Amino acid sequence: MRILGSILLAGLALGGGGGGAAAQDDAGFQTYLATVRTKAIRDGVSERTLNAVLPTLTVNPRVIDLDRSQPGSSSPNAPISNFAPYRARHVDAARIGRGRSAYQGNLSRLREIERRFGVPGPILIAIWGHETNYGGYTGDFDLPRSLATLAYEGRRRSLFEGEFIALLKIIDRGVAREQLKGSWAGAMGYPQFLPSVYLRLAVDGDGDGKANIWSNEADALASIGNYLSNAGWRRGQPWGVAVNVPAGLARAPLETRTVSPRCPRVFDRHTQWRTIAEWRALGLTPQGSVLPTDDVLATLLEPDGQGRTAYLLTSNYRVILDYNCSNFYALSVGLLADEVSR
Repeated sequence: MRILGSILLAGLALGGGGGGAAAQDDAGFQTYLATVRTKAIRDGVSERTLNAVLPTLTVNPRVIDLDRSQPGSSSPNAPISNFAPYRARHVDAARIGRGRSAYQGNLSRLREIERRFGVPGPILIAIWGHETNYGGYTGDFDLPRSLATLAYEGRRRSLFEGEFIALLKIIDRGVAREQLKGSWAGAMGYPQFLPSVYLRLAVDGDGDGKANIWSNEADALASIGNYLSNAGWRRGQPWGVAVNVPAGLARAPLETRTVSPRCPRVFDRHTQWRTIAEWRALGLTPQGSVLPTDDVLATLLEPDGQGRTAYLLTSNYRVILDYNCSNFYALSVGLLADEVSR
């Protein structure tokens, strides 16, 4: 929460306090925007966009409150809840039903996206469903104001300042300011891309020359496909499969020895990689489906503990984790995709 240099935050009295504190905060904010203007010009943003956007911006105290209320990193010893309740909420009948309707309604374009990027349509639909309930809610925060506020506050300036300048570049490309609504932290559109992700990976899905992820289903789904392809999706390989684990399986020799630099608690729950043939030899059997081919590598995850449904997860599961680094999220995306395709 520490503010850098001469940027003052009015004694941290955002959302309250007297007019003098608010005026002081506004002065500090405007000073900060002047430094951003210089950086943005150097990064190729036009004077036209800067003159249209920067004078309209004020600090949004609500955004700072939301950012500061986010939970910190969990203690390594903190208990992890079971997956089953999360699954019941996120792979429920309503989401499955809407997902199947969305899948059927977009079937031809989903086939084209799979041909183009290699990612199956049900996976694209499942991510869309998890991110915004199939476009039902994409957020209503004014993104230029939110990102400028978060960059000014300074706790994660390197992230949010870059995203703010990326958003200015999007406006430079002709996207209307009023369309740029989203989450308080800057995620936007049907796939909830950050501005920098939009610039790198949003694509035109219907041939009109635009990448409209805010209201165009073809563009949004194609952009999700491009994201997953860019993250390493392997064509023709499943995300994973539910399995039964024999009661006598010795788990200690399977524990991973690799410490992930990103989301370590997520990856620590996975075993070492083994081929499907090796897992089969250890006695694992699929639940109501078939295992991938014997040469596919997979890790084992038991999200509800021993004796409950477990999952063998391929490298494509890791790709879903790249979208959102949460085992519960990635499992739910995979399971919803399976239901959508039935």
